[in-house]
Order: sequence, then structure tokens, then C-alpha cells
Amino acid sequence: MTDQSRTTPAPRVLVVGAGPTGLLLAGDLALAGVPVTLVEKRPRKISNLSRAFVLHARTLEQFDARGIAEDIEATGRRLADIGLFGRLSVRLGELPSRFNHLLVVPQYEVEKLLLRRAEEAGVTLRYDTEVTGLAQDGEGVTLTVRGPGGEESEPLRAEYAVGTDGMRSAVRRAVGLPFPGRSVIRSVVLADVRLGEEPEQLLTVRANGEAFAFLAPFGDGYHRMIGWHRDRDVPDTAPLGLDEVKEITRLALGRDYDMREARWMSRFHSDERQAPRYRVGRVLLAGDAAHVHSPAGGQGMNTGLQDAANLGWKLAAVLHGHAGPALLDTYHAERHPVGRSVLRSSGGIVRLAMARRPWTRALRAGLTTFLDHCGPARRRLAGQVTGINYAYAAPRGAHRLTGTRVPDLALAGGTRLYAALRGGRFVLVLPRGEEAPGTAGRADRLAVRHWASARRTALLVRPDGYTAWAADAPASAAQWETVLTTHVGPAGTGGEGAEIAEGSA
Repeated sequence: MTDQSRTTPAPRVLVVGAGPTGLLLAGDLALAGVPVTLVEKRPRKISNLSRAFVLHARTLEQFDARGIAEDIEATGRRLADIGLFGRLSVRLGELPSRFNHLLVVPQYEVEKLLLRRAEEAGVTLRYDTEVTGLAQDGEGVTLTVRGPGGEESEPLRAEYAVGTDGMRSAVRRAVGLPFPGRSVIRSVVLADVRLGEEPEQLLTVRANGEAFAFLAPFGDGYHRMIGWHRDRDVPDTAPLGLDEVKEITRLALGRDYDMREARWMSRFHSDERQAPRYRVGRVLLAGDAAHVHSPAGGQGMNTGLQDAANLGWKLAAVLHGHAGPALLDTYHAERHPVGRSVLRSSGGIVRLAMARRPWTRALRAGLTTFLDHCGPARRRLAGQVTGINYAYAAPRGAHRLTGTRVPDLALAGGTRLYAALRGGRFVLVLPRGEEAPGTAGRADRLAVRHWASARRTALLVRPDGYTAWAADAPASAAQWETVLTTHVGPAGTGGEGAEIAEGSA
């Protein structure tokens, strides 16, 4: 429900921040049967002033597991390669994914889709509501908030709160977490402009040591321009005109594509920062509230969306009594290293793109040549930028697949894994002809499928598409009960049995 005048259940989770990360998380929780309220400081409006413009393969896989990949792909345009600097580009056709491409789509289109999904799932939306304070105890979290007119409103209370409220997160400040880091680039220019000449490429990116520029289409006749000039190190508040935007574009791209007008212009500085912890008691952080970095590689929005995919099912499991609160510690343990890696990779890309000294330019040229001729290294770079290659740490002695991303497996009956994941459940993939004892009572959390191939590995896939457990040899009834209880939760609280189907998921 979104109308606050109607009776709604008391929230069990408060999500602060209605950007892509918060919308995906809130929708996941609501679809899992968790009452959730989404709090947003801004008025209800989808802004067309996007910062993010691309969705990578791993994010598209997560959307596929929610049945919304086709919807978002219909609003964007596919790109086979990502240009980084000079001749270096990431070749996405080599990715081991159904989504072996980049989807160029403005952030506001992503928000529209996720907002519709959240509303249909029953998320309570509180716009024009600013968080002014936070207190937590052993039972829950209380937010003090200010309403549309600036007046104090009735406090909000829930068992958990998640800050997805961006770089200047009120939630992060309220729990006393620092946000260490530094500005990587100052006085970056943003402008939404009309062009008299259409660029040759869907995404135009180039850097020469003195300047860089990026052009991407909105699809409504305007392009987003992001640019930087080494000699224009001015405060973010300094006036900005179209002539400066055109000058930076010409310096970096060699031409300004007959840039004619701007509907919006601004300056900002790009930071590299990361919170030391993603969980403080009953409060968690995700997206830009937890980590920010340079826009190089287009990894920002994607990393936040994957934070949400990791956290949502864990919160639902804890709140439904299928797992203890310690499961939430694995959110920090798994996602903090990914955030740190993204900071390093995006920072490395932007520093090489801005290289001016002879030795750094030589390093960039050497790296480009190496990647052009070394397939494994090139594929590793593609996997990192797109999120495909990230894996989570596995316990000592675990199967080699534990913690790894699971591709979209072909299943018996003509189905596939990511269709089976659409119920938000674990999926147990078994060899053909085998069954697993102990699945009774877990139907709300577990779907059982079989390989389409003759493969003999048993695979328990988490709701976010990573391997929870795997085995190459048959397990005993006692072993199965241990595995299912550890990962899926005790039997007896989820129906009469796990869903077993070889047809549609």
C-alpha cells in the first residue's frame, strides 16, 4: 500500500532512500512477506537528471531472477563493448552470461521500473520525509523524522533499518560511522545538452591527459555530458556555462557535435569513500551510503543494486525465523570486499585515463597492448567491471563452487535456473533421477529442480544466485537435513513440502 491514510501493517524494516538500491531492497522484502516502509526526503518525483546510465550483466541477471530484465531491456539500448581509455575496451560478447552486453539506460528508467514493482508489492512510501535522528535498542530502531512542512512527525519504528540514502547518508551519520576517503577528481562538469550532430557511437568516451568527456543519450533528444578539464579546478559552486561545456567536449573528443542548448548544468567532485562497517546492530548500509567511487566503468548503481540483492533475502530469513541475526553479519563480510574492489578498479581506470606523465602514459599503453593479446586477462577485466567474476568467501573445506556466482543453468523440463529463482527462494538442483530427503516443510523457501544434463553435482543456490552448498557425491539423509537446516532453515514452518517441478518455474 502507498496511501498512508489506509491501514497498513506496522513495518518490520525501514528503508531510508528511494533510489535504485532502496527501491530494489524494499520491493524484495515486500514480496518476501516483510512489511516495509520506504522513507524518502525528496518529494514524489522521478527526476530525469540521471547520474548513472548503464546496467551491467550481473545486475541484469539479478533483474532476470525477479522477472523484470525484459522490461528494463525494452527501455534501453545494448552495447557490445565498453570503452575505457585510448584503445582499451572491455569486450562483453565473451561474458559467460545471457546478458553478454551493456545496457545503456538512464537511472530514472531503472527507478520507474523498481518503483512500480515496489508499489505493486505493497511497500509503504513516505515521501517528503527527512530523517533527523535514529536510536536503536535490543528490539528495534526508531527514526525521528521531519515532514513536508518541516514539522516533526511521529517517529517511525521497526525491527531493522537500512540506509540507502546516498553519499551524505543521514543514517550513516546517525550511527556514528565515519566515511573515510578522498576526492579523486574535482570540478567535474555535468550537463544535459542537445546536439546538432549525432555521435558515431552509442556511448562516447575519451581522455587525453588534459581532459576527458563522456556522452550518452537519454532517448528524448538530449545527451548527458560528463567532462573534466585539468586547468579548471574550481569549486562546485562556481558558475558554469554552455561555452565551457563545449570547450571541454572539444578538448577531449575533438569536436562538440554542434552542442546547442543545455536544460541543466552542474559541477560536482568525485570521491572514493567506504564505510568501515555495513552493519551496526540493527542498522545496515547499502549503495552510496556504504561506498562511493569514480564513475569510471559505470559500476556505482550496479554495485548498490547487488548490495540490495544480497541483503534482502537475508533480512527476510531472519525476520521469518528461518535464520539467526548472525546471518546479517555475512552481508558485511561478503559485500564490503566487493565495494573495496570496485573503489580500486574504478579509481585505477580514472587515474590511467587522466595520465599525463610519460611513465603513466607508457603504463597505460602497455596495459592496453597486454589486454589486447591476453584473452584470460581481458576476460577477467570484463568479469570484474560487470560483476560476473565476484565470488564470496567459502568456509575451509567447502566445495570449490561454494560462494561462486551460478550461471543460468539449463534445467529439466526446458526451464532454467533464473526463472526458478523468481519466487525469491533457494533452488536445489539435483542430478536426474535423484531426490533429497528432508525437503518437507520448506516450500516457501525451497524449490527443487533437476539438471537438464547428465551432471551429477548437487547444487543449492541462494536466492541471490550464488552457491550456498554443493556436493559431487550422494549425501545421507542426516547430511541433507544438516545442509537444509543450516542454509534454508528448520523444517515445519513453510508448508507441506518443497515445490518440485520440471515444467515452468
